[in-house]
Amino acid sequence: MTLRLYDTSARQIRDFVPLVPGCVSIYLCGATVQAPPHIGHVRSGLNFDIMRRWLTYRGFDVTFVRNVTDIDDKIIAKSADLGRPWWAIGYANERAFNSAYDALGCLPPTNEPRATGHIPEMIEMMRVLIERGHAYAAEGNVYFAVRSYEDYLALSNQELDNLRQPEGEGETGKRDPRDFAMWKAARPGEPSWETPWGPGRPGWHLECSAMAHKYLGGAFDIHGGGVDLVFPHHENEIAQSRAYGDEFARYWAHNAWVTMSGEKMSKSLGNSVLVAEMVKQWRPIVLRYYLGTPHYRSTIEYGEESLREAETAFARIEGFLQRVVELAGEVAPAAEVPTAFAEAMDDDLGVPQALAVVHTTVRQGNSALTADDKDTAVARGAELRAMLGVLGLDPLDARWSADGGGAGGRGDALHGVVDSLVSLVLEQRQAARERKDYAAADAIRDRLQRSGLVIEDTPAGPRWELDGGA
Repeated sequence: MTLRLYDTSARQIRDFVPLVPGCVSIYLCGATVQAPPHIGHVRSGLNFDIMRRWLTYRGFDVTFVRNVTDIDDKIIAKSADLGRPWWAIGYANERAFNSAYDALGCLPPTNEPRATGHIPEMIEMMRVLIERGHAYAAEGNVYFAVRSYEDYLALSNQELDNLRQPEGEGETGKRDPRDFAMWKAARPGEPSWETPWGPGRPGWHLECSAMAHKYLGGAFDIHGGGVDLVFPHHENEIAQSRAYGDEFARYWAHNAWVTMSGEKMSKSLGNSVLVAEMVKQWRPIVLRYYLGTPHYRSTIEYGEESLREAETAFARIEGFLQRVVELAGEVAPAAEVPTAFAEAMDDDLGVPQALAVVHTTVRQGNSALTADDKDTAVARGAELRAMLGVLGLDPLDARWSADGGGAGGRGDALHGVVDSLVSLVLEQRQAARERKDYAAADAIRDRLQRSGLVIEDTPAGPRWELDGGA
């Protein structure tokens, strides 16, 4: 089956045909580093990590570029509020974003360029656009003339006459209020770089056009980002890049929001949940399952009950793998994922449908274990590991297995404490059984079960897990 993706620009699902056979190039709008990330921020990185993993599984050589916006109005405002240098704020938060991506198992990008490292490329793009009549300088600012580009607003499907482009502070000299700033004139106390049109700093949109051109060339396969970037950011990128002469992106993919009480998760609303705090309460692999398993174009309404459901669902997957490894000693991932899983992933990255195959495989594997059918159980375990590997959720992978699902979380430390205490109680139970005091052994087991633990006697000895219904 051919991979098919929903293309925002076409407003329909299209067969994916890469520009270069066997290769895929992706540009993802990354972090604006004025503050640490909440789970809404990292959802985009996680969704496109799954896309990248699936394309790699399908045999493509993937080049994945994710930028860092390390200078903009918000960073400058935060610098003024905190009395700290803008670059110090940006760097600290860039590290926080990378820690969050890493905690949730996202592969590092092929390139991760910063906006401030590409001023020469931006100057060159503005020079060409001014020469061609698509841009103009005014009072130290450089603006893109939106009426000069015939297909402006085609991505967001808006009418230019109905458009009201908000003006930023200091954006003076516009010929049309809808023109947008590619370069902003220097203001007292703010960082600036020299250009032929005067000192200043980049506008938000120019950086991505310049960096995509440098790292991926004049044409590339997929441009990704959150749905909130369709306008104005991606619309303005298209105008700049195509007026410059680039074909730019051939497919546009956008992930939906994480919401709280129906509103987009954002710092300004005070409803954000920082990743650094979440991983203290939940195992990172569970957070990845929670954020990565809904369809990327579906909104996630945040709630602790939903997280608990994700934790329970993942525990069933993990529990089966643990039991089959105890039986077989080692279970390697299968060479191929099941056909139904592949068909779901090829259909616009249908992770929910693919996850249904995962849970069916778990049920089949558990049934095989109950029937003492070792070969079938191991086969299902191998298929399961292959599927979970594509989703970045294989608990037996070295990325997760060293600490049971991600380092640093309070849940990991508590699991170790509980394991030590339960092991001590189980030793007492085993001693009671050896002296044939079965009443005492059963009483210990029943007490543990009332505490929310399930005890299973295996050839390798007793094992425990949390009762999913507790």
